[in-house]
Amino acid sequence: MLLIYDCDRPEPGDPRFPEALARVNAFADECRRRGVFVAGHPLQREHTATTVAVREGKTLITDGPYPETHEHLGGAYVLDCRDLDEALELAALCPMAADGSIEVRPIAGVPGLDHRG
Repeated sequence: MLLIYDCDRPEPGDPRFPEALARVNAFADECRRRGVFVAGHPLQREHTATTVAVREGKTLITDGPYPETHEHLGGAYVLDCRDLDEALELAALCPMAADGSIEVRPIAGVPGLDHRG
């Protein structure tokens, strides 16, 4: 999984939006060409987040991201790469790596966990 942090993502209407969208679509197309693309989604801005925690049986709901967060998760791609080297190569090609950072992390295979929606 490629986790995208702290990227500058122009919104529709911003003059930079068409070029940014073209770069993102080109990256997704490259992942599809390689046959590794599974999914990719940007997230709404961090001010739209709601954080849920359960402590001592009580549900705590906080508007906004977790307060100790220094980096903001902006989106993610799920890729089925042949190995870590390919995942790192694609992370470097991801256009958001130019102004943010891309965390590459394998998805854990947990026996008995049902991932179906």
